[in-house]
Amino acid sequence: MTVTHTESPTPSLRRVWFHSDDLSAFAESDYTDRYVKLVFPKDGISYPEPLDMRALRRTLPPEDLPVVRTYTALFPDVATGTMAIDFVLHGDEGIAGPWAAAAVPGKQLVANGPGGGYRPDLSADWHLLVGDESALPAITAALAELPDTAVARVVALVDSPAHEPALSLPESGEVIYVHRHGTAPENPLLSAVRAMDWLPGRVHAFVHGEAHEVMHGLRPHLLTERRMPREDLSVSGYWRRGRTEDGFRIWKSELARSEAKTG
Repeated sequence: MTVTHTESPTPSLRRVWFHSDDLSAFAESDYTDRYVKLVFPKDGISYPEPLDMRALRRTLPPEDLPVVRTYTALFPDVATGTMAIDFVLHGDEGIAGPWAAAAVPGKQLVANGPGGGYRPDLSADWHLLVGDESALPAITAALAELPDTAVARVVALVDSPAHEPALSLPESGEVIYVHRHGTAPENPLLSAVRAMDWLPGRVHAFVHGEAHEVMHGLRPHLLTERRMPREDLSVSGYWRRGRTEDGFRIWKSELARSEAKTG
C-alpha cells in the first residue's frame, strides 16, 4: 500500500490514506471491524521482496523478523483501491504511531488480511458501541453501516474534550464521551455504561478496548447484570496496558486456555 495523504481527526489520531493496485481481498468482507496486519521491517536488516511473513518465519531468527501490528481497515474501496487506517499517537513510543506521524505521500507499507467478525445486526432494536481510541475506527465503520432509522448508543473513552472525534450518528443516535483524568473511576467505560439509560428491546453490542477494562469489567456486566445473550455481544480486548502487541497475544492465548479449562 502507498500513502496518498494524511488527516488528523483529533490531536491523538492520525488517519493515513493508502492506495493499492489490488484490494480484491476485501471484496467478500462485509465486517465493520475488519482488520489488517501491518508489517514494519526492522532497520539494518535486508528482507527479500515481496515481504512474505510465513516464508520469513521459516528462514529468520525471531529477533530479525519484521514487527507486525494489527489495525482496523477503514473504508476499503476495491474499485478505487483506496482505504484508510487510524493510528493512535503516543509521541515517540511504539512502532506504528511514529511511522504514521512521519508518513508522507509515496511511503509504502505491506499489509496482510483482512480478518474480522462483527457487523451490526440490523434486526436488533438498538445498538451499543463501546470502546477507547483503539476501538473508535471499528465503531466509526459500524456507524457508517447503520441506517438513519437505527437507534444507537456510543460510549467512547478519550483523553479530553479536545480528543473527541466527530462521529456520524443516525437520527436516533447518542454518544457519551468519557474523559481520562485524576478523579476518573478505575474503569470509566464500565461506570458510564452502568449509568446510562438501558433501552428496551434487543440490543446488539460491540465492546472493545483495553483488555482488563473490557474482559474483567464490561463483559461480566453485560452478560450477568444486563443478561445479554452471548451471541448478541462482540467483546474482546484490543490491547493490554503494559504489554506490547506480541506480549498481548501471549496473554490472550493464556486467557483462552484458562477459560476453556474452567468452562
